[in-house]
Amino acid sequence: MKAIILDMYGVILKDPGDGFYTYVNKSFPDLSVEDIYGHWLKADLGEISTLEVLKRIGYKGDLAKIEKDYLDTVEIDNDFYEFAGWVKQKHKLALISNDSSEWSKFFREKYNLDRYFDVISVSGDLKMKKPELEIFLLTLEKLDCRPEECIFIDDRVRNLQAAESIGMKAILFNSRSVSYEGKQVTSFEQLQKMIDENLV
Repeated sequence: MKAIILDMYGVILKDPGDGFYTYVNKSFPDLSVEDIYGHWLKADLGEISTLEVLKRIGYKGDLAKIEKDYLDTVEIDNDFYEFAGWVKQKHKLALISNDSSEWSKFFREKYNLDRYFDVISVSGDLKMKKPELEIFLLTLEKLDCRPEECIFIDDRVRNLQAAESIGMKAILFNSRSVSYEGKQVTSFEQLQKMIDENLV
């Protein structure tokens, strides 16, 4: 095994993305999930800015402050740091994240994450996103690894299925308590043990 590839939301960050809907719903209780995420998905592909997302949802006033108020509600799983340090002794470490360029940069700077990763693939930067195979293939190319030499960890089953379809090993980080028949963990401690004992 040469590389470990992690997702961001629901794995490194405790918020699997649902927190944004909850945050928006406090101000706009009549908006559906589709109403909100339709705009957010455009930011995830780099088509509009995150401030434009807030504007389209209906926010007015100091949009940067509103955005910061939400971002400050998202916490990191502090066990990531010990896990990442352990991984870097033996393997390459990469990130594949469906996220806007702005929010990804904010969290990576706030939590000092870039120094741990050999490759960072963010959908908003690349104009491609999981579960599209192109973002996996590009990451593998940058890592200089074959699919079978990598383990991919995500909290979304459809993304794991995409990774497996090209030959990668996959583990569900089950932060949302979903049903899944494959390999799964609920903590970085469990993930480290699974990898260390070659149980993948």
